[in-house]
Amino acid sequence: MANFKGIFTAQLTPFDKNDKINDAALEKLIKHNIDMGVSGFYVGGSTAEAFHMTTDERKYLLEAVRAIAKDKTIIAHIGTLNQNEAIDLAKHAEKVGADAISSVAPFYYKMTFNEIKDYYFGVADSVNIPMFVYNFPMNTGVTMTIKEFDQFFENDKFLGFKHTSSDFFTLERVKAKYPEKIALNGFDEMFLGGIVMGADGGIGSTYNFMANKFVKIMELVKEGKIEEAREIQHDINKVVETLFSIELMPAQKEVLNQLGFDFGNCRKPFRELTTEEKKIIEKEILPLL
Repeated sequence: MANFKGIFTAQLTPFDKNDKINDAALEKLIKHNIDMGVSGFYVGGSTAEAFHMTTDERKYLLEAVRAIAKDKTIIAHIGTLNQNEAIDLAKHAEKVGADAISSVAPFYYKMTFNEIKDYYFGVADSVNIPMFVYNFPMNTGVTMTIKEFDQFFENDKFLGFKHTSSDFFTLERVKAKYPEKIALNGFDEMFLGGIVMGADGGIGSTYNFMANKFVKIMELVKEGKIEEAREIQHDINKVVETLFSIELMPAQKEVLNQLGFDFGNCRKPFRELTTEEKKIIEKEILPLL
């Protein structure tokens, strides 16, 4: 059985000079993450630039990660505004051996909760692998309440949730009510808080280049060494603060480029970083990794 607890890298996508997925760079980073101790990978999410990719590219990315990651747990993000496309991606994920699927709530059109619920159940019922609800209020405009989580977690199709929110009260209450469900923290800069409040692990973008720090925090929390864990979170947050001071997505790829992973640039309309911004990364982030 797949292990859904622990550290899951939200996979960044490397693009080459021809704007194609760079297979060699992807394989190199996945193996590096495995060496850092990750439990698995969250593939095709916003960190992967999924909404800047075609459906075929999203499928290709998942197939590549599944092949390279071998026995590691794979959660495939299949979220999109088009429910039929999400179902297509979900069926593909099951076919190629993903262990679970996940999706953000439908956004932009300000759907009612019943419409959002119908979307999730329509996708979940299309496959025989479990689903994670992705609660990301800041980017989707959709905030899941405790009562709304009830309507998912009373059904065995829903294995748990990714919680990219600072609302740790809801995380704790949902986890207390449904201890068998898996709660995965989303915000890297709040990882320790999420673990202390009951999360079973995390999914994060900065895990791509410093997953070992999050693995260590989990170990220290289990040992009751909260102060030591907080010191590591302090270093993580220095990195995150610098990334945000530049621009998160392009800056993360530049970190990988400087570490020798040839991840290229983000797709337009993301911009390319300036020479000065690249120097800031070299000076302020690399020494902390």
